[in-house]
Amino acid sequence: MVGLRAASLALACAAAMFGSAGSAASDACRQALVLALDVSGSVDAREYRLQLDGLAAALEHPQVVEAVELGPSAPIRLQVFEWSGPGFQRLLVPWTALENRADLAQVATRLRAITRTDAPKETAIGMALRHAARALREMPGCWKRTADISGDGQSNTGPRPRDVVQAGLGQITVNALVIGHDDARDGDARQVDVGELSSYFRANVLYGPDAFVQVALGFEDYERAMVAKLTRELEPGLFGALP
Repeated sequence: MVGLRAASLALACAAAMFGSAGSAASDACRQALVLALDVSGSVDAREYRLQLDGLAAALEHPQVVEAVELGPSAPIRLQVFEWSGPGFQRLLVPWTALENRADLAQVATRLRAITRTDAPKETAIGMALRHAARALREMPGCWKRTADISGDGQSNTGPRPRDVVQAGLGQITVNALVIGHDDARDGDARQVDVGELSSYFRANVLYGPDAFVQVALGFEDYERAMVAKLTRELEPGLFGALP
């Protein structure tokens, strides 16, 4: 059994960073992590940039680097996509192996170079959940599989998130990063209290053992909130008891 695990870890370490989903699926990893970013109509151009740059900075934060490098000797596999309406899920970062600071920096550079494309204004959280679950099914060899749904509002189209959750998403965990608003401007339609929005995500989006909500008090706070969430998710102690 030990020999089989050693062989699997050797394959994971040899995988190319931006390899295809098919080849990545056959490699062992300690965690598959999908980050799903809300780009619906409530997210303006400035907030879009704050979200992507905040994620990039979070991936290079010393606490996150430490969590990646001090974990068991198998990579984390990361995918990032953005979502809005039912038919819009845009891949930003394909399945990518993360083992060290250089890997994280490469993903951060990729994120900073992305420019926004037109997307529907609707907010279809249920479809984002389904898309994330499908992506995680490409990673059956990972010891843990986690989806993160970032959002600044409730779902208003497509399947209801609660129906998707109740139908079952398999052996995964769904966490959430809820973005509140510390600068309520006249004409801003996103007047959802952060406490109410957090309760909505807890009741309708979270799934699996130890699922949690992380709060960002505005997009200006996105980087701090993402660091806190990633540090908690990637805590090496979570992988003490391996399958």
